[in-house]
Amino acid sequence: MMIFSSPRFPRRCCQLVLLLLSAPLVAAQGLRAPAQAGSLRPTPSLQPLALTSAPVAQQRLSSDYIVAVVGSEPVTNLEVNLRLQSIEVQLRQQGQPLPGREQLLREVLDLVVVEKTQLQWAQEVGVQASDAEVNQAEESAAERAQMSPEQMRAQLERAGISLKQWRQDLRHQIVLQRLREREVTPRIRPTEQEIDQYLKERQQQQESRQALNLAQILVPVADQATVEQVAQAEAKARDLLKRVQGGEDFAQLAKSVSASADRDAGGQMGMRPLDRYPALFTDAVRQQPVGAVVGPIRSGAGFHLLKVLQRDVPESAATVQQTHARHILLRPGGQMSVTVARAELARMKREIEAGRADFAQLAMEHSQDGSAKSGGDLGWANPGGFVPEFEEVMNRLAANEISDPLVSRFGVHLIQVLERRKSEMSTRELRDLARNALRESKFEETYQTWAQEIRGRAYVEFRDPPQ
Repeated sequence: MMIFSSPRFPRRCCQLVLLLLSAPLVAAQGLRAPAQAGSLRPTPSLQPLALTSAPVAQQRLSSDYIVAVVGSEPVTNLEVNLRLQSIEVQLRQQGQPLPGREQLLREVLDLVVVEKTQLQWAQEVGVQASDAEVNQAEESAAERAQMSPEQMRAQLERAGISLKQWRQDLRHQIVLQRLREREVTPRIRPTEQEIDQYLKERQQQQESRQALNLAQILVPVADQATVEQVAQAEAKARDLLKRVQGGEDFAQLAKSVSASADRDAGGQMGMRPLDRYPALFTDAVRQQPVGAVVGPIRSGAGFHLLKVLQRDVPESAATVQQTHARHILLRPGGQMSVTVARAELARMKREIEAGRADFAQLAMEHSQDGSAKSGGDLGWANPGGFVPEFEEVMNRLAANEISDPLVSRFGVHLIQVLERRKSEMSTRELRDLARNALRESKFEETYQTWAQEIRGRAYVEFRDPPQ
């Protein structure tokens, strides 16, 4: 017997939890998925010797046994194997590589234990998922798999997974996702200093993508030059600057007097990224417009005059593409299932495209959210302004194009993009963007800490196999 009353929570198990929480079953609820985990790796500290990977149908014919206890709740070998089958289906649907069955079996045991500790905590704090939400998740999962709910159930049956188990897994995943949003996300509070640093690094990255084409005139200075010789070279460079400012052609002067290797090209050094120029040059022309001439600039080679010929400046980090869209939202519930809502919105789309109906009028009559009174108009939105599955579809639409019905956490939508534009974000919007990006980057680490705390409060016992 192995008893653990303190956290035994390998990082790999955390990543498997996050991967499953990001599966289409939960994504169908419109919940934001965390950064995807890497490939599955062994869990060195786990020793679930009681497990067997015999086919589930065969195990049903033999006696089942307990492999672990969480609190007062047993975990059976059959339960772990059933969950293993469900997970294998999900991982295959996501195109994830599967490790060896025995290795995955051990990871699934630890996953089941972790989930039970969290589900017990969810029950304690009152986090639940209604039957209607499970129904919607089931229909959404079928839709994402491009099947009807009946086809999905048939596929589950062929895989040896009962509908009851499938729906229970769905309910648990919804509860776990909701618990995570309630308890983990509020813990992630980027500081103002972290936001400043993020914006600074983003600005530096932006600058590093800038390219310049500079031309130079070099007045050389020998390594062993006297003070007087250096002064003479500087005076010559200043005289050349005056001649350029007086209207003489920079390229012709470079060809006639420059000592640089690029003199025959009129001093042109060519378009190149900033980091391929000496910092001395980029610092001197950083704020200069195209056509400006600066200098003399002293280097180890002598005195340089620089002319800015071209700048290739990527869009500012503060520039984003905004989208102006509208939608019609139907919320499944009661007699309206996801399938019925999709069929109704598909009918509306046909009517609109045939010219027999107006999008705004249909939105005012049927849409079930606050935008209905304005014809479904959602106004101008920055990237990240909508839940991911909504924004993903919206971003693929051309102006005036109408989407097929899509499912989000809010219900079923019909989207039309009206127009797009480039816009400069305000300082507040930039800082909000940075704050959200930092939250995303810190999620896994924060989740692990929280999950370890939950598990640390639980009694966990791993049992040896029956002899």
